[in-house]
Amino acid sequence: MKILCLFFTCLLFEISASAQIKKDSTVTVGKQAITLSEVIIDNKLNVPVFIERVKNDTSFYKAFRNLRVLGFSAINDIRMNNSDGEVKASLHSKTKQLRSSNCRTMETLEEQVTGDFYDDNHNYNYYTAQMYASLFFTKDSVCGEDNIVLGKEFSTAGKSGMEKHKEQLKMLFFNPGKKINGLPFMSNKTAIFDDDMADKYDMEIDMDMYNGANCYIFKQTVKPDYKSNVVVDEMTTWFDQHTYDVVARNYNISYDAGVYDFKVQMEVVMTKFNTYLVPSIIRYTGNWKAIFKSRERGVFTATLFDFNKGE
Repeated sequence: MKILCLFFTCLLFEISASAQIKKDSTVTVGKQAITLSEVIIDNKLNVPVFIERVKNDTSFYKAFRNLRVLGFSAINDIRMNNSDGEVKASLHSKTKQLRSSNCRTMETLEEQVTGDFYDDNHNYNYYTAQMYASLFFTKDSVCGEDNIVLGKEFSTAGKSGMEKHKEQLKMLFFNPGKKINGLPFMSNKTAIFDDDMADKYDMEIDMDMYNGANCYIFKQTVKPDYKSNVVVDEMTTWFDQHTYDVVARNYNISYDAGVYDFKVQMEVVMTKFNTYLVPSIIRYTGNWKAIFKSRERGVFTATLFDFNKGE
């Protein structure tokens, strides 16, 4: 009988201890419940301060703006697939961006094209290609740019057609998780840190190495019951433990508004050139359908290297 009582006492103690551990590993910031790993608890991370840093991060966008003031080489691989996943058009090229006298130009060193990637006038036949070109290709000479992010906001004002769509895409790519004005039907559904979105996500903070750097890992995953009510389905970001710069980010976004729908996966890996944080690898897989346009299934990888400050 004593052995039996001892067994149940131990069992109750284990259950209580387990419950205490679970309780201690979850903190609430505003209306957001955030699960902490054991290593985060041991490191006594100031979670509210960390979340504020995450919400106000500009390093991700800054890294892309740094491409405007640097020279670099790039290997570009763009593939447009049919509904069976077979390649129907593609571009593989090597380009070099040159910086001189506060201007940037681009040289195409190599290029192989298949299918109807270009039309008869050498214009892009696909949204995906146009979007890629607007991000990574330079047409003619572009001068007087800077890499300042303070006060810079994306806007669709005065834009229409393709230019408006490209601006909306940039909003989603460079500011995932923030409220984005100008996106029909879903402006409020991108702001995953707002209190009214808090109960729709599971959030976790962990810590590990990434490319030789100690990083905080912040993961946000939509709860199954709310998948149709959000735009950002999942986002994992690696933040440098010391600088809080984004070291890498993976995210999945999707939405079906009837007149258009999309499902996109993005992976971005950063590197450092001198004091500049810059993207070194960008991987994209996207499925888009806009009204009056054919569905596009695109895959691209941009590999950036040989960064320099130019002349």
